[in-house]
Amino acid sequence: MTFQPHGKHLIDGAWQAGSEQVPSDPVVGPAHPVSVGTPAHVARACEAAEAAFWSYGYSSRAQRAAFLRRIAEEIDARGAEITEIGTRETGLPGARLEGERGRTCGQLRLFADHIEAGGYLDRRHDTALPERAPLPRPDLRMIQRPIGPVAVFGASNFPLAFSTAGGDTAAALAAGCPVVVKGHGAHPGTGEIVAEAILAAIRACDMPTGVFSMVQGGTREVGQALVQHPLIKAVGFTGSLAGGRALFDLCAARPEPIPFFGELGSVNPMFLLPEAVAARGAEIGAGWAGSLSMGAGQFCTNPGIAVVAKGAAGDAFVAAARAALAEVAPQVMLTEGIAAAYRAGSARMAQVPGVETLLHGEAGSREAAAQLFETDAASYLASEVLSEEVFGPLGLVLRVADAEEMAKVAQSLAGQLTVTLQMDAGDAAAARALLPILERKAGRVLVNGFPTGVEVCDAMVHGGPYPASTNFGATSVGTLAIRRFLRPVCYQNLPEEILPADL
Repeated sequence: MTFQPHGKHLIDGAWQAGSEQVPSDPVVGPAHPVSVGTPAHVARACEAAEAAFWSYGYSSRAQRAAFLRRIAEEIDARGAEITEIGTRETGLPGARLEGERGRTCGQLRLFADHIEAGGYLDRRHDTALPERAPLPRPDLRMIQRPIGPVAVFGASNFPLAFSTAGGDTAAALAAGCPVVVKGHGAHPGTGEIVAEAILAAIRACDMPTGVFSMVQGGTREVGQALVQHPLIKAVGFTGSLAGGRALFDLCAARPEPIPFFGELGSVNPMFLLPEAVAARGAEIGAGWAGSLSMGAGQFCTNPGIAVVAKGAAGDAFVAAARAALAEVAPQVMLTEGIAAAYRAGSARMAQVPGVETLLHGEAGSREAAAQLFETDAASYLASEVLSEEVFGPLGLVLRVADAEEMAKVAQSLAGQLTVTLQMDAGDAAAARALLPILERKAGRVLVNGFPTGVEVCDAMVHGGPYPASTNFGATSVGTLAIRRFLRPVCYQNLPEEILPADL
């Protein structure tokens, strides 16, 4: 049965329509009306979240784990409908959405297991030393406690894994924090059906109705009202540098500043070391082209820059990448706006002095064709444009003279989500020399792969120094993501009967 979106907001357990509506913008099929959110909707959702916190924030880990697992079950139960509406709205293939749904539900279940185990609480206890001289020591216990209502902004490029029930929402709920989601206008129906799944889980688990609300977007005013509402205690965001920085500044300017955990994008450079290029340069070039063009390049870990030495081996890498990209047909992008920004970014890069266009493809208004450019280190270092992310299937090959120039390029990098080394055994010394630079630049350093797969597990870091993210000590993927929405509290000389149950 085809899912028919109603375009309403979910606030405190009830679907509410707005007085103003706009049509959705699906890739396939008819549009449907979507209620435009307002600051009044945001206020009601935040007030409901605060009311819910007084019970949900003090629920047991077992209760929250059961809730997370039930959300996953309810999402899976709607799997076919989610795929159907998701493909219509975004143009993403069904297999991609099914895989993303598996990741979303797997993440919820992983977080449930993680909080049940309890290690994330970082419990510490220093026993009293009443006889210590010159001063006695009191009994001190420390534990991580939830911070309160959290605002989450849905992402355009991941309608499931980074949106309504995605990583930020799952992490906040696992921590004990109610969530208010600002739905993304690129996929309002997908957000709506996932919100229905969460509402079903709320009812099945007898959770307070304010533990989750979703306000559809429509205007910047909604996002501004959400991050500035005094009951919101932290924000999770995945999106553009410009939009994220504007919201970050609003969070910092509040009378009570709050943390803004923004994942703002990255060019994810790849450094090709000499032995690897000589042995398998063409193979690496073809693999890079595949990673670069996957999903129309609409991944925050898209490897947009390849740094390789001049010479015949590097030429083979470039030729293979160009040949592979030339075979990639134009792909539908998530929105008209994203496609327009991609074309504009490509045009800016083509106009930079010292840049050669190796491949230029034409596409329709909502499509992206692969683009490939080449430049040298001097031109790259002289231009800010060349270090900026262009969201889409665009690659820049940066030719360097030697290892010293490669290190200079690495030193010039702004913060990244990932950096990649392509290396063989004979490149170990060169890799050791680069690694201290690279680990200061990125949240994840990988060897002989491509960064577009982000494993959801304990050890993953999806974040990095600014501008990759606004908080270099945090990750938006993996179990460590839960810690963003907790804070340490020390209890001194409290009798055991009033200590938190987890202590």
